[in-house]
Amino acid sequence: MPLIYLVAGARPNFMKIAPIVRALQAHGGLDFKIIHTGQHYDREMNDVFFEELGIPQPDVFMGAGGGSHAQQTAKIMIGFEELCQTNKPDAVLVVGDVNSTLACSIVAKKLNIPVAHVEAGLRSGDMSMPEEINRLVTDSISDWFFVTEPSGVEHLRREGKPDSAIHYVGHVMVDNVLYQAEKLAQSNTPLEFAPFKQQHPRYGVVTLHRPSNVDNADMMTRIAGALKEIAADLPLIFPVHPRTRGNLEKFGIDLGPHITLVGPQAYMAFLDVWKDAVVVLTDSGGLQEETTALGVPCITIRENTERPITVEEGTNVLVGTDPARIVAEAHKITRGEGKQGRRPHLWDGKTAERIVAILAHALLRPGQE
Repeated sequence: MPLIYLVAGARPNFMKIAPIVRALQAHGGLDFKIIHTGQHYDREMNDVFFEELGIPQPDVFMGAGGGSHAQQTAKIMIGFEELCQTNKPDAVLVVGDVNSTLACSIVAKKLNIPVAHVEAGLRSGDMSMPEEINRLVTDSISDWFFVTEPSGVEHLRREGKPDSAIHYVGHVMVDNVLYQAEKLAQSNTPLEFAPFKQQHPRYGVVTLHRPSNVDNADMMTRIAGALKEIAADLPLIFPVHPRTRGNLEKFGIDLGPHITLVGPQAYMAFLDVWKDAVVVLTDSGGLQEETTALGVPCITIRENTERPITVEEGTNVLVGTDPARIVAEAHKITRGEGKQGRRPHLWDGKTAERIVAILAHALLRPGQE
């Protein structure tokens, strides 16, 4: 039976491979192993985390750990090469744009193992983002391109990829958020933010972690001022990334009494709070897509996005970092005058099934699919 290595390095990667794991289990014709590179150590990734995702624990934990981009990428490459040489898979599947995606795709190609890239073709055009470099390099050597939106198809064609290798399949992150939202709807267990939601029938959610937003004192101060102004009318809850919390303290920024700061959240607890928000204010790529999937208004505090379909069709508005624009867009949404988005084509919860069918066709002999 053909063996596929499914590579994940950080918690969001597991949200993306989970639907693929479930689809592979349902298909039954392809063997797989979940490889956790250990790019990010996350104490929240315990037994319950994998149980919530409906997938088994990783088969391999490489423990690559932190360090600079070069150190981390090198450690992952060395560890993954040893793994592939010990038990060579028939294909390697990577997701998204983290260092593990880049490192493992390079190793696989040098060992003549075909590479499948899930979320291929996304481009922000911003070469100062490490993720953009990871996307470009991974797509330059991948064999199957699984694309989430039409812009990805256009970018890959422009970069000379053959149509036969480009597969517009939809989005596994949407598969996962629909799966988890359904589990939440069926659960009677009150989650962590139930008291907050009871106390605040209308609220917004904030996430900020991009260095360009949180590492510069002037920029962070300007964004914080906008958030305080919004929070005067709409209380905000802010799960704070450790980097962001450190900078708030270092820059002496007080967000005021109407913004509730909490620590990083487990997936289900965070989903439970943002899915019912009046608005989400973020600089996260994934959250732009997840809010579009569930129809939640989203304000993206960035100058660009590699996920334009969330703006063109979805609930996302790209506002840049001008405080006046952030506040004005938030007030439009709270008044009920925000844009009405829709869920894009093929964001239907069946993307992983399409991916597995394509891989089975490529890796199995005729009649075995």
